[in-house]
Amino acid sequence: MTELPGTGRYVFDFAEGSMEQKDLLGGKGANLAEMTRLGLPVPPGFTIATTACRAYLETGDLPAGLGAELGTHLGRLEQVLGRRLGDAGDPLLISVRSGAKFSMPGMMETILDIGLTDESVHGLAKHSGDDHFAWDSYRRLLQMYARTVLDVPDELLQAAVSTEYADWGVETPEELPAAAIERACAALKQAIADHAGRPFPQDPLEQLDLAVRAVFRSWSTPRARLYRRQEHIPDDLGTAVNVMAMVFGNRGPDSGTGVAFTRDPASGEPGVYGDYLQDAQGEDVVAGVRNTVPLARLAEIDPVSHAGLQSAMSTLERHFRDLCDIEFTIERGRLWILQTRVGKRTAEAAFRIAVQLVDEGLITLDEALLRVTGTQLGQLMFPRFGERHGVPALAHGVAASPGAAVGVAAFDSAAAQRFATEGRRVILVRRETNPDDLPGMLAAAGILTTRGGKTSHAAVVARGMGKTCVCGVDTLSVDPVARRAVAADAVIEEGDLLSLDGTAGIVYRGEVPVVAAPVVEYFDGRTDLLDTDELVRAVDRLLQHADARRQLGVHANADTPDDAARARRFGAEGIGLCRTEHMFLGERRQLVERLVLAANSADQQAVLEELLQLQRADFVMIFRAMAGLPVTVRLIDPPLHEFLPDLTDLSVRVAVGRTTATPDSDAERLLAAVQRMHESNPMLGLRGVRLGIVIPGLFAMQTRAIAEAAAEVTAEGTTVRPEIMVPLVAGDAELQLVRREIETVLAEVAARTGRVVPTRIGAMIEVPRAALGAERIARSADFFSFGTNDLTQLTWAFSRDDVEASIFPRYLDAGIFAVSPFESLDVEGVGRLVRIAVAEGRAGNPELVIGVCGEHGGDPASIAFFADAGLDYVSCSPYRIPVARLEAGRAAVASTAKASDTR
Repeated sequence: MTELPGTGRYVFDFAEGSMEQKDLLGGKGANLAEMTRLGLPVPPGFTIATTACRAYLETGDLPAGLGAELGTHLGRLEQVLGRRLGDAGDPLLISVRSGAKFSMPGMMETILDIGLTDESVHGLAKHSGDDHFAWDSYRRLLQMYARTVLDVPDELLQAAVSTEYADWGVETPEELPAAAIERACAALKQAIADHAGRPFPQDPLEQLDLAVRAVFRSWSTPRARLYRRQEHIPDDLGTAVNVMAMVFGNRGPDSGTGVAFTRDPASGEPGVYGDYLQDAQGEDVVAGVRNTVPLARLAEIDPVSHAGLQSAMSTLERHFRDLCDIEFTIERGRLWILQTRVGKRTAEAAFRIAVQLVDEGLITLDEALLRVTGTQLGQLMFPRFGERHGVPALAHGVAASPGAAVGVAAFDSAAAQRFATEGRRVILVRRETNPDDLPGMLAAAGILTTRGGKTSHAAVVARGMGKTCVCGVDTLSVDPVARRAVAADAVIEEGDLLSLDGTAGIVYRGEVPVVAAPVVEYFDGRTDLLDTDELVRAVDRLLQHADARRQLGVHANADTPDDAARARRFGAEGIGLCRTEHMFLGERRQLVERLVLAANSADQQAVLEELLQLQRADFVMIFRAMAGLPVTVRLIDPPLHEFLPDLTDLSVRVAVGRTTATPDSDAERLLAAVQRMHESNPMLGLRGVRLGIVIPGLFAMQTRAIAEAAAEVTAEGTTVRPEIMVPLVAGDAELQLVRREIETVLAEVAARTGRVVPTRIGAMIEVPRAALGAERIARSADFFSFGTNDLTQLTWAFSRDDVEASIFPRYLDAGIFAVSPFESLDVEGVGRLVRIAVAEGRAGNPELVIGVCGEHGGDPASIAFFADAGLDYVSCSPYRIPVARLEAGRAAVASTAKASDTR
């Protein structure tokens, strides 16, 4: 359970808190408190702490004492504003908003205009002199309250107001006259009574009580759980509730609402960015149901408020030292700041903004490393559309989240999930998205909406997830019932192929070819991009600093000379895993068949000699590519029968031959061999070190190939640093036996060639027993390398190939896993074995070098653990090398630099 500060209280005025109290007050509440302290124009209010939510979720009821505290703080608010909640003559109205420690846009609930009743709506109309405003505010409350608190389906609420829409020929409630909205309110109240079995509450205090409970419950909705799992947010934090005096952006042309960013969250470009909507409330902007105008237009509409907003934005960015996302309302020419948070941003924006803030003196380079992530760097390495592809544009919209996405059109979340399950890439196409679309957004490669702008729900969530998004494509008309979108001269049916350019805001019909991203081109040797591409310069600068700060080495998993050369270009400091079994594929499979079928030792030796020649040539090329750097070669690991034809296929060939009186002698010999070598569970059978012990000469042949290649390349004047890794070691006796054989071959080759090439011999730690017996094994090893894939399988008793499709979806849904243990290391179980092996291994051999070569070596979340556990290096695929370099640097500065979490 996450620890929160114990205060004995549940409710805090905005003036009491600070930005450091996000655990207690939630991110929104802590930032409201900080803005109040800074003297910014924040409407008065108070925050109900996350501790109250946790108590509610545990017991199903509000904690004792909360009601009294609410009454006290509400009384203070009424005294400050000189109005009473729900007063019949001049009612105080309040909003109730969720606010967890980490931002979860649209995932939890907000209710506006609490305090309006059948009686007080007339008081609001009289006091404001605006019947339309009063009744529209009541309409908003009824719809939000019904949906959030009483679980009335949205389609029933829409049906309740549709008659008035039809009678007046309009599409939005704002276009209705006051009398029509009043009738719509009556219809909404009737729908509430019919569905909920009770009338809409006319007691403002009851409205507040039930609204708070509803916000607490919204923490546990499926969409909120799904979002937290996606963003790796703990489930035990709970949400705060912020109660704020209402300010109104729907008071006419001198009022409005908007969302502002202190820099462009899509590109990182400096300047003021955002959207503004006149005569509207905040949810109208975020929902994307009405198209906004660029924030720059506010300077023409209301220069005074625009100047005040710019001043507030400057204050906030310098205070928070980061990109800030700000929601504001203007009521009758008066500016109010409703909330701020560290803004979600794209990967490109993250790197550019981090470097900009360093240059502006707001943060250090160490802090800049913590403003970017390996996951974001990985996103920057995704392909993009080429400039001259020749595919005509179908439509244009707002470039809401950059990148290139190609997929089939899906017009709702269910279709997107279905297509994704079938292995197809998906473009989710909606008029606008809402929180219920989250499963489809997660399944999609890109998101297209016909409404909304850069601050709409679709844009904000897409940027947070690193998804390509184009919003506000108003030349497309989406019909979700007919499952099609219609443009001026084209119809897009569900399943049709679309391409989205989220950087330019363009939609294409069909597939647009992709090219390598500039960042990848730079890693691959195009250093000229440093002169022309600001993003490449930002990535290079932060990676250089990460390299200077990190203690953890970064090696590559590379099996071919091309992979080795690429890994070196991408910054690898050696090869941590060269899998020799990959050298037995293709045409070389026939040699493995001959080895298995060898009738005697002479035949077997002849095959081993042929394999020796081929493997030696492979190693020569790899050693040349990695000149001066260590190359760890893993001796063959998989069972030999994996290189043989399939048992069923062979059985069919033999049966057909016998049935047709044309016997297939080769098939019959292979079938006999495969049957002889067949294992019920080959993962736990004849593989790894056991293979080398049971089949004489196999490991000796591989060792000889390594040693002779090292001698040949050394003779060329190149430094070679070979390392031989024995796989699947479970005990010290196995390693001792194989080590003696390896050392004998090394000595023989050295004597014959006259080249003594120092060669380290180590063990791959992938069996729990090896981790637990690491001290004894280390006495015979020069290095350890954790094979975390097999170590995870054997620790969990999982067969990865069997469980990922059948068991893991249920485990993830049930919360047993926050993330697959094959994706990010299981720190509690497998991680404990790693820590034990590190400590005991170094006790047995203080000079022991320790690395990891499983797929977790390139996982951003796992790299920090490996650094903390005391490993010397991680090893990963060549394309993950830059990611690992960055994450290793981040791990080195994490304890000394201040982070800025954009979750």
